[in-house]
Amino acid sequence: MINKVLCVLCVVLSQTAWTQNQERVIVNGKIISNSNDLEGVYVVNAQTEAMTTTKADGSFSIMANPGDTLVFSSIQFKENRVLLTAENFSDLNFTVKLNLVIHQLQEVIVRRYDNINAVALGIIPAGQKTYTEAERKLHTATALNATASAELMAGGSISADPLLNFLSGRTAMLKKEVVVEKKEFFMKLLENMFSLDHFVNRLKIPNEYVKGFEYYAVDNDKFTTILNSKNKTSTEFLLGELAVKYKEILAVENK
Repeated sequence: MINKVLCVLCVVLSQTAWTQNQERVIVNGKIISNSNDLEGVYVVNAQTEAMTTTKADGSFSIMANPGDTLVFSSIQFKENRVLLTAENFSDLNFTVKLNLVIHQLQEVIVRRYDNINAVALGIIPAGQKTYTEAERKLHTATALNATASAELMAGGSISADPLLNFLSGRTAMLKKEVVVEKKEFFMKLLENMFSLDHFVNRLKIPNEYVKGFEYYAVDNDKFTTILNSKNKTSTEFLLGELAVKYKEILAVENK
């Protein structure tokens, strides 16, 4: 008797479930958000566990009934649950608003790692010569074709660019740019090491001749070598000697 009752209940429950599934229809909708990345959001019917994903424009279609709950979830959006109503099935503009997940950093720590650089990371070989902008242009203009094969080089077929640059005068022009760039570098180094007051009041250089004296100083190879060492005491001593000679030149020119 009990077995018969259980069989009847199973048949009734199966028919009920089958009937409910048969009654479900497709509901069409679309998700909206502040993000343009709307593709691949999971849409799950919590009652039937049926699942689909949204398309690139955020649209989706899924079997459901009024009263079913749709669950929307993805990595970039907060989960949202929507209880379907009869109006949702006839609404051509059925939309579901999703909010972005915002990961707020509690603290940002900036550390300085002096040992981490292009050489340490293997990006640039150790010991490789570095070039300034002007030096790089000159090197490019005068370098032979490094990709030429040994066979081609043996036959005299190498890059003609260095020769053309030499004949056209471009090489000479680039060499002058390197000289000017070096002078500008030493001028900035000198001005950062000594103030205008030092030139005028300590070295007694007239204010209108200070710039000329700086050019005079950086033209001296011995001085630029000491200046580049950033030894202020030695630099100041030699700068004083050059100031005496420069004032003597001014005295002669102003006679």
